[in-house]
Amino acid sequence: MYAKIIVTLLVAVLLGSLSVFKVEQWEQAIVFRFKEVHRTDNKPGLHFMVPLVDTAQKFSTQLLNVDQDPQRFITVEKKDVIVDYYAKWKITDVKKFYTATRGGDFNYANTLLGQRINTALRDEFGKRTVQEVVASERGEIYDIVKPETSQFPEELGITIKDVQTKRIDLPEEVSSSVYDRMRAERLRVAKDFRARGEEAAERIEAKADRDREVILAEAYRDAETIRGEGDAQATEIYAAAFGRNEEFYSMYRSLNAYKNVFGKGSDILLLKPESEFFKYFNNSKKK
Repeated sequence: MYAKIIVTLLVAVLLGSLSVFKVEQWEQAIVFRFKEVHRTDNKPGLHFMVPLVDTAQKFSTQLLNVDQDPQRFITVEKKDVIVDYYAKWKITDVKKFYTATRGGDFNYANTLLGQRINTALRDEFGKRTVQEVVASERGEIYDIVKPETSQFPEELGITIKDVQTKRIDLPEEVSSSVYDRMRAERLRVAKDFRARGEEAAERIEAKADRDREVILAEAYRDAETIRGEGDAQATEIYAAAFGRNEEFYSMYRSLNAYKNVFGKGSDILLLKPESEFFKYFNNSKKK
């Protein structure tokens, strides 16, 4: 009796678990009946289905990421560039997504997205130079692929939210020659700046030397002028002073001459005693 009750309860619990499923806020679900799509409008919450007849499959509605391997594209100059990019997408129609991706195969969905995005980028990069590709804005790549992916909601039940480049490089076999040219260009610019700096330094030094010579010449001229004016004023003062007493001035000059001559013990003069040079010695008694 008890065994039947326990078995009945276990069967009831099993059937109950098979007839209820929960959908989270970030999910969408499809209910299948005999492996065919039966119901897709399953909002977040608890839902019921027929046990052993219906099954449920859930899909995330959050942003999903497809991270592509670096792709090689050719520019208008027939040069290769390596582009590493990623795309953000989400499911907007779960039924179309399930049908278009072979039963909700996310790897297959990523492959389809990569093919379409690669096609859009290849066409667009083929119209641009390497410099334009490298200098393009980060948000510009999304504008490039947007027309190509505008049919995704109708075709695949998904919507592309963003496409961004992580890196744009030249192929390894081209990078070295490009870097060599860039290095040579930088060296040329540096040499040009250095030459202009040396020219400016020489010009400044030459001007400084010229200004120095001009300043010294003007200073010497002014000094000589001032010295000449001083000597003239001194001569006028001496003349005015000594002109008041000519005899005193004559004696003063003789005394200075005596001092200059007899101030050195090694000097010898041969003069007559009655010479004019000794007139103040000869007339000392009279004076």
